[in-house]
Amino acid sequence: MSRKDGAHEGNPDVRKMVEEKQPAVVAWAVNRKDGGRGFGFCGGHYHAGWSIDSQRTLVLNAIVWTAKAEVPAAGIATKFSEEELKANLDKKTPRKPAAPKKK
Repeated sequence: MSRKDGAHEGNPDVRKMVEEKQPAVVAWAVNRKDGGRGFGFCGGHYHAGWSIDSQRTLVLNAIVWTAKAEVPAAGIATKFSEEELKANLDKKTPRKPAAPKKK
């Protein structure tokens, strides 16, 4: 939200929606006419987000629903420790500083 406007730099329309506290769509589902099902979710960008029970339940429920299996009334629950969440993280190399922009 703090990046300037431009290609891959930010979105003034989204910034305005956030400032105005407008709701945003982060997940959607569809029943297709041919009987297929689809689900989209744009909240999985950050690994730490998967520590949020409601996010995991939403995605797991969606996977089960998309597969046309029965979703339990209370949803699919998962629990794990902080150590388990971090267990398979790849080691990240520090990012290189951005190249100066040409004027």
